[in-house]
Amino acid sequence: MTACIVGWNHLKFGKHEDRDTESLIVEAAAGALADAGVGPADVDAIYVGTFNGGFVMQDFPSSLTLHVSDELRFTPATRVENACATGSAAVYQGLNAIAARRARIVLVVGVEKMTEVSGQELGVILTKASYIPEEGGANMSFADIFGRIAERYFQAYGDQSDALARIAAKNHKNGCSNPYAHLQKDLGYEFCRTESEKNPRVAGPLKRTDCSLVSDGAAALVLSDVETGLTMDKAVVFRAAQQVNDYLPMSKRNIIDFDGPALAWKRARAQAKVEFDDLSLVETHDCFTIAELIEYEAMGLTPRGQGARALEEGWTEKDGRLPVNPSGGLKAKGHPIGATGVSMHVMGAMQVTGNAGDMQVRNARLAGVFNMGGAAVANYVSILEPLR
Repeated sequence: MTACIVGWNHLKFGKHEDRDTESLIVEAAAGALADAGVGPADVDAIYVGTFNGGFVMQDFPSSLTLHVSDELRFTPATRVENACATGSAAVYQGLNAIAARRARIVLVVGVEKMTEVSGQELGVILTKASYIPEEGGANMSFADIFGRIAERYFQAYGDQSDALARIAAKNHKNGCSNPYAHLQKDLGYEFCRTESEKNPRVAGPLKRTDCSLVSDGAAALVLSDVETGLTMDKAVVFRAAQQVNDYLPMSKRNIIDFDGPALAWKRARAQAKVEFDDLSLVETHDCFTIAELIEYEAMGLTPRGQGARALEEGWTEKDGRLPVNPSGGLKAKGHPIGATGVSMHVMGAMQVTGNAGDMQVRNARLAGVFNMGGAAVANYVSILEPLR
Protein backbone atom coordinates (compact mmCIF):
# COMPACT_ATOMS: atom_id res chain seq x y z
CA MET A 1 0.00 0.00 0.00
CA THR A 2 1.72 3.15 -1.19
CA ALA A 3 -1.06 5.66 -1.89
CA CYS A 4 -4.58 6.58 -0.95
CA ILE A 5 -7.44 8.89 -1.92
CA VAL A 6 -7.85 11.66 0.65
CA GLY A 7 -10.36 13.96 -1.02
CA TRP A 8 -12.62 14.25 -4.05
CA ASN A 9 -15.14 16.29 -5.95
CA HIS A 10 -17.69 15.24 -8.55
CA LEU A 11 -19.63 17.60 -10.80
CA LYS A 12 -23.04 16.66 -12.14
CA PHE A 13 -22.72 14.99 -15.54
CA GLY A 14 -24.99 16.12 -18.36
CA LYS A 15 -25.21 18.52 -21.26
CA HIS A 16 -23.55 21.72 -20.08
CA GLU A 17 -23.99 24.20 -22.91
CA ASP A 18 -22.81 27.10 -20.73
CA ARG A 19 -19.57 25.44 -19.61
CA ASP A 20 -16.18 24.93 -21.24
CA THR A 21 -13.40 22.49 -20.38
CA GLU A 22 -11.52 25.09 -18.38
CA SER A 23 -14.43 25.88 -16.05
CA LEU A 24 -15.12 22.18 -15.48
CA ILE A 25 -11.47 21.49 -14.62
CA VAL A 26 -11.17 24.45 -12.26
CA GLU A 27 -14.38 23.71 -10.35
CA ALA A 28 -13.64 20.00 -9.98
CA ALA A 29 -10.03 20.54 -8.91
CA ALA A 30 -10.79 23.33 -6.44
CA GLY A 31 -13.49 21.25 -4.81
CA ALA A 32 -11.26 18.20 -4.45
CA LEU A 33 -8.48 20.21 -2.80
CA ALA A 34 -10.97 21.79 -0.40
CA ASP A 35 -12.48 18.40 0.41
CA ALA A 36 -9.04 17.00 1.21
CA GLY A 37 -8.05 20.05 3.23
CA VAL A 38 -4.96 20.39 1.03
CA GLY A 39 -3.56 23.76 0.04
CA PRO A 40 -2.55 24.32 -3.59
CA ALA A 41 1.05 24.92 -2.51
CA ASP A 42 1.20 21.37 -1.13
CA VAL A 43 0.45 19.72 -4.50
CA ASP A 44 3.53 18.08 -5.99
CA ALA A 45 2.09 16.93 -9.31
CA ILE A 46 -1.07 17.19 -11.40
CA TYR A 47 -2.47 14.68 -13.89
CA VAL A 48 -5.37 15.60 -16.17
CA GLY A 49 -7.25 12.92 -18.08
CA THR A 50 -9.08 13.92 -21.25
CA PHE A 51 -9.67 12.06 -24.54
CA ASN A 52 -7.32 12.89 -27.38
CA GLY A 53 -9.95 12.92 -30.08
CA GLY A 54 -10.97 16.48 -30.85
CA PHE A 55 -14.28 17.06 -29.06
CA VAL A 56 -13.24 20.68 -28.40
CA MET A 57 -10.86 23.16 -30.02
CA GLN A 58 -9.01 23.83 -26.74
CA ASP A 59 -6.40 21.09 -26.50
CA PHE A 60 -3.38 20.90 -24.16
CA PRO A 61 -5.53 21.16 -20.99
CA SER A 62 -3.03 20.20 -18.27
CA SER A 63 -2.03 23.72 -17.26
CA LEU A 64 -5.63 24.88 -17.10
CA THR A 65 -5.61 23.29 -13.64
CA LEU A 66 -3.22 26.01 -12.50
CA HIS A 67 -6.09 28.49 -12.82
CA VAL A 68 -7.43 27.16 -9.52
CA SER A 69 -4.83 29.21 -7.64
CA ASP A 70 -1.68 31.19 -8.32
CA GLU A 71 -0.03 28.88 -5.78
CA LEU A 72 -0.26 26.05 -8.33
CA ARG A 73 1.88 27.97 -10.82
CA PHE A 74 4.99 25.98 -11.84
CA THR A 75 3.55 22.68 -10.50
CA PRO A 76 4.27 19.83 -12.94
CA ALA A 77 1.05 19.10 -14.83
CA THR A 78 0.65 16.32 -17.39
CA ARG A 79 -2.18 15.31 -19.69
CA VAL A 80 -2.89 11.54 -19.78
CA GLU A 81 -4.94 9.61 -22.35
CA ASN A 82 -5.93 5.95 -22.83
CA ALA A 83 -9.27 5.94 -24.65
CA CYS A 84 -12.28 5.37 -22.37
CA ALA A 85 -9.91 4.39 -19.54
CA THR A 86 -8.26 7.82 -19.63
CA GLY A 87 -9.46 8.76 -16.13
CA SER A 88 -8.01 5.64 -14.54
CA ALA A 89 -4.79 6.13 -16.51
CA ALA A 90 -4.46 9.57 -14.91
CA VAL A 91 -5.13 8.11 -11.44
CA TYR A 92 -2.50 5.43 -11.98
CA GLN A 93 0.09 7.98 -13.05
CA GLY A 94 -0.53 9.69 -9.73
CA LEU A 95 -0.03 6.36 -7.94
CA ASN A 96 3.22 5.83 -9.83
CA ALA A 97 4.54 9.28 -8.88
CA ILE A 98 3.85 8.59 -5.21
CA ALA A 99 5.30 5.08 -5.33
CA ALA A 100 8.47 6.48 -6.92
CA ARG A 101 8.62 9.08 -4.11
CA ARG A 102 8.57 11.89 -6.66
CA ALA A 103 5.39 13.22 -5.06
CA ARG A 104 3.65 13.17 -1.71
CA ILE A 105 0.37 14.78 -2.80
CA VAL A 106 -1.08 14.51 -6.31
CA LEU A 107 -4.13 16.17 -7.85
CA VAL A 108 -5.97 14.14 -10.52
CA VAL A 109 -8.69 15.58 -12.73
CA GLY A 110 -10.78 13.80 -15.35
CA VAL A 111 -12.78 15.96 -17.74
CA GLU A 112 -14.66 15.83 -21.03
CA LYS A 113 -16.83 18.20 -23.01
CA MET A 114 -18.50 15.95 -25.61
CA THR A 115 -21.62 17.84 -26.65
CA GLU A 116 -20.10 20.62 -28.76
CA VAL A 117 -19.88 18.37 -31.82
CA SER A 118 -22.65 16.79 -33.88
CA GLY A 119 -23.69 13.19 -33.40
CA GLN A 120 -21.95 12.19 -36.63
CA GLU A 121 -18.72 13.92 -35.62
CA LEU A 122 -18.95 12.31 -32.19
CA GLY A 123 -19.12 8.85 -33.72
CA VAL A 124 -16.07 9.50 -35.88
CA ILE A 125 -14.06 10.83 -32.92
CA LEU A 126 -14.89 7.87 -30.68
CA THR A 127 -14.12 5.37 -33.43
CA LYS A 128 -10.52 6.60 -33.37
CA ALA A 129 -10.18 4.36 -30.30
CA SER A 130 -10.82 1.27 -32.44
CA TYR A 131 -8.49 -0.50 -34.90
CA ILE A 132 -9.16 1.66 -37.95
CA PRO A 133 -7.98 -0.79 -40.70
CA GLU A 134 -10.59 -3.34 -39.64
CA GLU A 135 -13.10 -1.61 -37.37
CA GLY A 136 -13.18 1.98 -38.61
CA GLY A 137 -14.77 3.56 -41.63
CA ALA A 138 -17.32 6.24 -42.38
CA ASN A 139 -20.31 4.16 -41.31
CA MET A 140 -18.82 2.65 -38.16
CA SER A 141 -19.21 3.71 -34.54
CA PHE A 142 -18.57 2.16 -31.15
CA ALA A 143 -22.25 1.23 -31.04
CA ASP A 144 -21.63 -0.81 -34.21
CA ILE A 145 -18.54 -2.40 -32.64
CA PHE A 146 -20.39 -3.44 -29.48
CA GLY A 147 -23.39 -4.43 -31.56
CA ARG A 148 -21.14 -6.92 -33.31
CA ILE A 149 -19.83 -8.12 -29.94
CA ALA A 150 -23.44 -8.64 -28.81
CA GLU A 151 -24.21 -10.60 -31.97
CA ARG A 152 -21.18 -12.83 -31.37
CA TYR A 153 -22.22 -13.39 -27.76
CA PHE A 154 -25.81 -14.21 -28.77
CA GLN A 155 -24.55 -16.68 -31.36
CA ALA A 156 -22.44 -18.43 -28.75
CA TYR A 157 -24.84 -18.39 -25.79
CA GLY A 158 -28.32 -17.61 -27.10
CA ASP A 159 -30.46 -14.47 -27.19
CA GLN A 160 -29.62 -12.36 -24.15
CA SER A 161 -32.04 -9.49 -24.79
CA ASP A 162 -33.74 -10.07 -21.43
CA ALA A 163 -30.40 -9.82 -19.60
CA LEU A 164 -29.44 -6.60 -21.39
CA ALA A 165 -32.79 -5.03 -20.53
CA ARG A 166 -32.38 -6.04 -16.88
CA ILE A 167 -28.96 -4.36 -16.78
CA ALA A 168 -30.31 -1.15 -18.30
CA ALA A 169 -33.30 -1.09 -15.95
CA LYS A 170 -31.13 -1.79 -12.88
CA ASN A 171 -28.67 0.95 -13.67
CA HIS A 172 -31.31 3.54 -14.47
CA LYS A 173 -33.11 2.71 -11.22
CA ASN A 174 -29.83 3.11 -9.32
CA GLY A 175 -29.13 6.37 -11.11
CA CYS A 176 -32.22 7.91 -9.52
CA SER A 177 -30.29 7.95 -6.22
CA ASN A 178 -27.21 9.59 -7.73
CA PRO A 179 -27.30 13.40 -7.64
CA TYR A 180 -24.39 13.52 -10.10
CA ALA A 181 -26.09 11.35 -12.76
CA HIS A 182 -26.93 12.69 -16.19
CA LEU A 183 -30.26 10.83 -16.31
CA GLN A 184 -32.11 10.32 -13.04
CA LYS A 185 -35.13 8.40 -14.31
CA ASP A 186 -36.30 4.85 -13.63
CA LEU A 187 -37.08 3.59 -17.14
CA GLY A 188 -38.28 0.16 -16.02
CA TYR A 189 -37.61 -3.28 -17.49
CA GLU A 190 -40.49 -3.29 -19.99
CA PHE A 191 -39.40 -0.03 -21.62
CA CYS A 192 -35.78 -1.22 -21.83
CA ARG A 193 -36.83 -4.61 -23.21
CA THR A 194 -39.19 -3.31 -25.89
CA GLU A 195 -38.10 -1.81 -29.19
CA SER A 196 -40.12 1.34 -29.79
CA GLU A 197 -40.04 4.79 -31.34
CA LYS A 198 -38.49 6.10 -28.10
CA ASN A 199 -36.20 3.11 -27.77
CA PRO A 200 -35.15 2.23 -31.32
CA ARG A 201 -32.63 -0.37 -32.35
CA VAL A 202 -29.20 1.23 -32.73
CA ALA A 203 -26.78 -1.50 -33.80
CA GLY A 204 -27.15 -5.27 -33.95
CA PRO A 205 -29.40 -6.28 -31.04
CA LEU A 206 -28.58 -3.10 -29.09
CA LYS A 207 -31.31 -0.54 -28.51
CA ARG A 208 -30.93 3.03 -27.32
CA THR A 209 -31.30 1.92 -23.68
CA ASP A 210 -28.30 -0.39 -24.17
CA CYS A 211 -25.97 2.55 -24.90
CA SER A 212 -24.32 4.93 -22.44
CA LEU A 213 -25.06 8.63 -22.55
CA VAL A 214 -23.06 11.34 -24.31
CA SER A 215 -22.16 13.70 -21.49
CA ASP A 216 -20.09 16.63 -20.32
CA GLY A 217 -18.54 16.54 -16.89
CA ALA A 218 -15.55 16.40 -14.59
CA ALA A 219 -14.43 14.66 -11.42
CA ALA A 220 -11.27 15.13 -9.37
CA LEU A 221 -9.48 13.45 -6.50
CA VAL A 222 -6.46 14.04 -4.32
CA LEU A 223 -3.93 11.26 -3.73
CA SER A 224 -1.37 11.13 -0.94
CA ASP A 225 1.17 8.69 0.38
CA VAL A 226 -0.06 6.47 3.20
CA GLU A 227 1.91 8.35 5.86
CA THR A 228 0.15 11.57 4.93
CA GLY A 229 -3.17 9.77 4.58
CA LEU A 230 -2.98 8.64 8.20
CA THR A 231 -3.13 12.30 9.25
CA MET A 232 -6.18 13.11 7.09
CA ASP A 233 -9.85 13.15 8.04
CA LYS A 234 -10.55 10.37 5.54
CA ALA A 235 -8.33 8.12 3.47
CA VAL A 236 -9.11 5.29 1.06
CA VAL A 237 -6.22 3.01 0.26
CA PHE A 238 -5.59 1.06 -2.94
CA ARG A 239 -5.44 -2.60 -1.92
CA ALA A 240 -4.81 -3.29 -5.59
CA ALA A 241 -4.20 -1.36 -8.79
CA GLN A 242 -3.68 -3.41 -11.94
CA GLN A 243 -3.53 -2.50 -15.61
CA VAL A 244 -3.68 -5.07 -18.43
CA ASN A 245 -3.58 -4.12 -22.12
CA ASP A 246 -4.65 -6.47 -24.89
CA TYR A 247 -4.33 -6.35 -28.68
CA LEU A 248 -6.16 -3.46 -30.34
CA PRO A 249 -7.64 -5.43 -33.29
CA MET A 250 -10.60 -7.56 -32.25
CA SER A 251 -9.60 -10.04 -34.95
CA LYS A 252 -6.60 -11.09 -32.84
CA ARG A 253 -8.83 -12.07 -29.89
CA ASN A 254 -11.96 -14.00 -29.05
CA ILE A 255 -13.65 -10.74 -28.17
CA ILE A 256 -16.52 -12.23 -26.15
CA ASP A 257 -14.08 -13.77 -23.67
CA PHE A 258 -12.83 -10.37 -22.43
CA ASP A 259 -9.45 -11.93 -21.63
CA GLY A 260 -7.85 -8.60 -20.69
CA PRO A 261 -10.50 -7.68 -18.12
CA ALA A 262 -10.42 -11.22 -16.71
CA LEU A 263 -6.64 -11.10 -16.24
CA ALA A 264 -6.78 -7.63 -14.69
CA TRP A 265 -9.34 -8.87 -12.16
CA LYS A 266 -7.31 -12.00 -11.42
CA ARG A 267 -4.16 -9.97 -10.76
CA ALA A 268 -6.00 -7.40 -8.67
CA ARG A 269 -7.56 -10.04 -6.41
CA ALA A 270 -4.17 -11.67 -5.98
CA GLN A 271 -2.49 -8.35 -5.17
CA ALA A 272 -5.22 -7.43 -2.68
CA LYS A 273 -5.23 -10.96 -1.21
CA VAL A 274 -9.01 -11.07 -1.30
CA GLU A 275 -11.55 -13.58 -2.54
CA PHE A 276 -14.32 -12.53 -4.86
CA ASP A 277 -16.97 -12.74 -2.14
CA ASP A 278 -15.00 -10.26 -0.01
CA LEU A 279 -16.02 -7.41 -2.32
CA SER A 280 -18.88 -5.20 -1.14
CA LEU A 281 -19.67 -3.67 -4.54
CA VAL A 282 -18.26 -3.05 -8.01
CA GLU A 283 -18.38 0.00 -10.24
CA THR A 284 -17.90 -1.45 -13.71
CA HIS A 285 -17.63 -0.06 -17.23
CA ASP A 286 -21.10 -0.42 -18.78
CA CYS A 287 -20.47 1.65 -21.90
CA PHE A 288 -23.00 -0.77 -23.41
CA THR A 289 -25.12 -3.29 -21.55
CA ILE A 290 -23.41 -6.17 -23.34
CA ALA A 291 -20.13 -4.98 -21.81
CA GLU A 292 -21.51 -5.22 -18.27
CA LEU A 293 -22.93 -8.67 -19.00
CA ILE A 294 -19.58 -10.04 -20.18
CA GLU A 295 -17.80 -8.26 -17.32
CA TYR A 296 -19.79 -10.36 -14.82
CA GLU A 297 -17.99 -13.34 -16.30
CA ALA A 298 -14.61 -11.61 -16.53
CA MET A 299 -14.68 -10.57 -12.87
CA GLY A 300 -15.58 -14.10 -11.79
CA LEU A 301 -19.19 -13.63 -10.72
CA THR A 302 -20.34 -16.37 -13.12
CA PRO A 303 -18.70 -18.81 -15.57
CA ARG A 304 -18.44 -17.75 -19.21
CA GLY A 305 -21.76 -17.64 -21.00
CA GLN A 306 -23.74 -17.53 -17.75
CA GLY A 307 -23.71 -13.81 -16.95
CA ALA A 308 -27.50 -13.67 -17.20
CA ARG A 309 -27.73 -15.88 -14.10
CA ALA A 310 -26.40 -13.02 -11.95
CA LEU A 311 -29.35 -10.90 -13.08
CA GLU A 312 -31.97 -13.63 -12.84
CA GLU A 313 -30.96 -14.34 -9.23
CA GLY A 314 -30.67 -10.67 -8.27
CA TRP A 315 -26.98 -10.82 -7.36
CA THR A 316 -26.09 -7.47 -8.91
CA GLU A 317 -28.96 -5.47 -7.39
CA LYS A 318 -28.11 -2.87 -4.77
CA ASP A 319 -29.11 -5.30 -2.02
CA GLY A 320 -27.79 -8.38 -3.80
CA ARG A 321 -24.77 -10.63 -3.37
CA LEU A 322 -22.54 -8.16 -5.25
CA PRO A 323 -24.11 -4.78 -6.07
CA VAL A 324 -22.86 -3.67 -9.49
CA ASN A 325 -23.04 0.01 -10.43
CA PRO A 326 -25.00 1.34 -7.46
CA SER A 327 -24.16 4.76 -8.94
CA GLY A 328 -26.18 3.96 -12.05
CA GLY A 329 -23.01 3.29 -14.01
CA LEU A 330 -22.20 4.88 -17.33
CA LYS A 331 -25.75 4.03 -18.48
CA ALA A 332 -27.40 6.53 -16.11
CA LYS A 333 -24.51 8.60 -14.76
CA GLY A 334 -23.17 9.37 -18.22
CA HIS A 335 -19.86 8.72 -19.93
CA PRO A 336 -17.74 11.88 -20.37
CA ILE A 337 -14.71 9.93 -21.55
CA GLY A 338 -11.84 11.46 -19.58
CA ALA A 339 -13.92 11.91 -16.43
CA THR A 340 -15.26 8.35 -16.27
CA GLY A 341 -12.37 6.55 -14.57
CA VAL A 342 -11.90 9.30 -12.01
CA SER A 343 -15.65 9.29 -11.35
CA MET A 344 -15.64 5.53 -10.76
CA HIS A 345 -12.83 5.85 -8.19
CA VAL A 346 -14.69 8.69 -6.47
CA MET A 347 -17.85 6.56 -6.31
CA GLY A 348 -15.92 3.66 -4.82
CA ALA A 349 -14.24 5.91 -2.24
CA MET A 350 -17.59 7.43 -1.26
CA GLN A 351 -19.04 3.97 -0.71
CA VAL A 352 -16.30 2.55 1.52
CA THR A 353 -16.23 5.68 3.67
CA GLY A 354 -20.01 5.69 4.10
CA ASN A 355 -20.39 8.97 2.20
CA ALA A 356 -22.48 7.76 -0.73
CA GLY A 357 -25.80 9.18 0.48
CA ASP A 358 -28.80 7.52 -1.12
CA MET A 359 -26.44 5.39 -3.24
CA GLN A 360 -24.90 3.82 -0.13
CA VAL A 361 -24.46 0.05 -0.11
CA ARG A 362 -24.94 -1.33 3.38
CA ASN A 363 -21.71 -2.13 5.25
CA ALA A 364 -19.51 -1.38 2.23
CA ARG A 365 -15.84 -2.04 3.02
CA LEU A 366 -14.21 -3.19 -0.22
CA ALA A 367 -15.04 -1.60 -3.58
CA GLY A 368 -13.93 -2.93 -6.93
CA VAL A 369 -13.51 -0.53 -9.85
CA PHE A 370 -13.20 -1.69 -13.47
CA ASN A 371 -12.56 0.90 -16.20
CA MET A 372 -12.08 -0.20 -19.81
CA GLY A 373 -10.58 1.58 -22.79
CA GLY A 374 -11.77 0.51 -26.23
CA ALA A 375 -13.26 -2.93 -26.73
CA ALA A 376 -11.58 -4.60 -23.72
CA VAL A 377 -8.17 -3.22 -24.77
CA ALA A 378 -6.96 -1.04 -21.85
CA ASN A 379 -8.20 -2.59 -18.61
CA TYR A 380 -7.81 -1.12 -15.12
CA VAL A 381 -8.94 -2.80 -11.90
CA SER A 382 -8.65 -1.10 -8.50
CA ILE A 383 -9.72 -2.48 -5.14
CA LEU A 384 -10.38 0.23 -2.55
CA GLU A 385 -10.82 0.08 1.22
CA PRO A 386 -10.73 2.58 4.10
CA LEU A 387 -7.23 3.14 5.43
CA ARG A 388 -8.55 2.94 8.97
